[in-house]
Amino acid sequence: MATLNLPQNGKAVKGRTRKTIPGVDLTAMVDLAFLLITFFMLTTSLSKMNAMEIAKPIESNIPIELAESRTMTILLGKNNQVAYYMGEIGKTEMKISSLPGIQKKILQNKELVAQKHHNDPSKYMVVVIKPTDISNYKNFVDIIDEMHITAVKSYFIDDKNITAPEKEFMQLKGIL
Repeated sequence: MATLNLPQNGKAVKGRTRKTIPGVDLTAMVDLAFLLITFFMLTTSLSKMNAMEIAKPIESNIPIELAESRTMTILLGKNNQVAYYMGEIGKTEMKISSLPGIQKKILQNKELVAQKHHNDPSKYMVVVIKPTDISNYKNFVDIIDEMHITAVKSYFIDDKNITAPEKEFMQLKGIL
């Protein structure tokens, strides 16, 4: 189609045609972008979930004998509070701690057990974790994480055998 180009001053100019604006075709760029996205999606490894395996043994009537000098019991209560004691209930003092502060208590008791047994590697601290009906799942997961952080070699989960003195102490302190 023929076009007439009029100059700014209003006079016609012979032989001049309107210049077209150059266009950029981005089809190749889009193809390249999708190829790169696909390449990186296929070659990157996604992070794997770190799931912790907890195996509870089949219930039996045979009690497990634990040395009271190496045993720490942790009872999970409400409001991110825990009760803990070393040894046998009634022979030692039960104490209250917040869940974030229990790591320090575990490490202190672990050190006491090591000193008491002259750093014998076969005599390590054993922790009995007792979640109550009122404790929540997050607190249970947090205390299991603390077992791994503090490198406790052996721990048990006992949600069935919470004794009357333990319940009384927790009710007295308002965490049950």
